[in-house]
Amino acid sequence: MMISRRNFLSTVFTCCFAILAWLNFAPVANALGGKLPSMNQPAPEFTLPTNTGDGEVSLSDFRGEWVVLYFYPKDFTAGCTLEAQRFQQDLSKYVDKNTQIIGVSADSVDSHAQFCDSENLKFPLLADTTGEVSKAYGSWLGTVSSRHSFVIDPNGILRETFVKVNPVIHSAEVLARLEDLQKTVS
Repeated sequence: MMISRRNFLSTVFTCCFAILAWLNFAPVANALGGKLPSMNQPAPEFTLPTNTGDGEVSLSDFRGEWVVLYFYPKDFTAGCTLEAQRFQQDLSKYVDKNTQIIGVSADSVDSHAQFCDSENLKFPLLADTTGEVSKAYGSWLGTVSSRHSFVIDPNGILRETFVKVNPVIHSAEVLARLEDLQKTVS
């Protein structure tokens, strides 16, 4: 009985991928923007300038609160505007859940201030102009931040990561997951 060349090669490739997966050579914590921080571990600490006039914001400023940290590519673009509008629309629901929304992109503080004024945003946007914080969160694409979001608990522990974000429904997804986390995480 002869095996066709195509079937033989398919079998060989399948076996190779299975062996590599079994040996754990496949990266499991990578996203398009780099290596994601580990779940259920302390979230990477940061301090960045903010548009709110308070100078700088650090993750540690929010100990005792839940934090939704979301990275986005650029102020005033369609998807980023829609995502920010949805977070603003749901802001009172986040406040009721003791949760702070924080947006991060490579845009300047001035751009963030204009964006917040334009869209009436009432949560801080942080200027990660060097991409250092975006890199720490696996969300850097060379010149812009990738659209990723993270839920951090009141003790600074990373509890959820969103890497395939649809700006239209993302805030609702985050709220639903936040509600589940707040029931199970003490």
